[in-house]
Amino acid sequence: MFATQLRQAVEASPRSGLTHVSSLLWRAHAAGSIGDDDAQALAELIEAKKAVPVTGKPAQRRVGSRPRTPASMERRRRWASSGAMPPQLQARFTLAESAVLAVVAAEVRTKGSCSLTIGHIAALAGVCRKTVKTALREAVEHGLMRIQERRLTAWRNASNVITITSPEWNAWLRLRRRGVGVNPCPPRIQGKKEGAALLRGQTRCASGDPARLDQVPMWRAEQNQATRPSRIRGLKADLGITRVT
Repeated sequence: MFATQLRQAVEASPRSGLTHVSSLLWRAHAAGSIGDDDAQALAELIEAKKAVPVTGKPAQRRVGSRPRTPASMERRRRWASSGAMPPQLQARFTLAESAVLAVVAAEVRTKGSCSLTIGHIAALAGVCRKTVKTALREAVEHGLMRIQERRLTAWRNASNVITITSPEWNAWLRLRRRGVGVNPCPPRIQGKKEGAALLRGQTRCASGDPARLDQVPMWRAEQNQATRPSRIRGLKADLGITRVT
């Protein structure tokens, strides 16, 4: 009777409860409630059930998080390097958090405030919802922005309204709105242009154009005057002209 109950307990017990059933078995055997043959059979049944490999858990669907794809990483890096925050403020946050705050700053710069949902911000920045919440919480703790909740009913809320309260950050956005600090043209290399102008002046001077002699540098004119007598003497020697005394 007791052996039958223990067999049913072994068959119904999960893998984690087999150790407890085994201890009950050997205590019952020591008390004489179970014979040797029944105890041996139940022990073999327990060991056989322990030897069964554990089946893996089914893959759970990720809820509230975006997969780490090359496209999401590209969006994250592009937003983080867009220059939407002053460098001294951006240094306090990670790359993903900087991307989130850059999305918020772009919305504030165009509309005055950001009312995007957490999922929308996460999709634009290429991060998960948890990263968005962490970035906004850190920004509020640093005194950079303010979040206003909009409760509609006891169970429904509208998207929060995010405004930037940092004077430094607001000034940075105003300058970027006006285009201050943006240089669409590449920087000019003055050395090459000066060299080209000097070369043009030497060429026109050699061709004998008197209208362009004023563009020859002073040091070049002084050098020409210093070497002029020696050139004249060499020309007379080639023509066979001697000095008449």
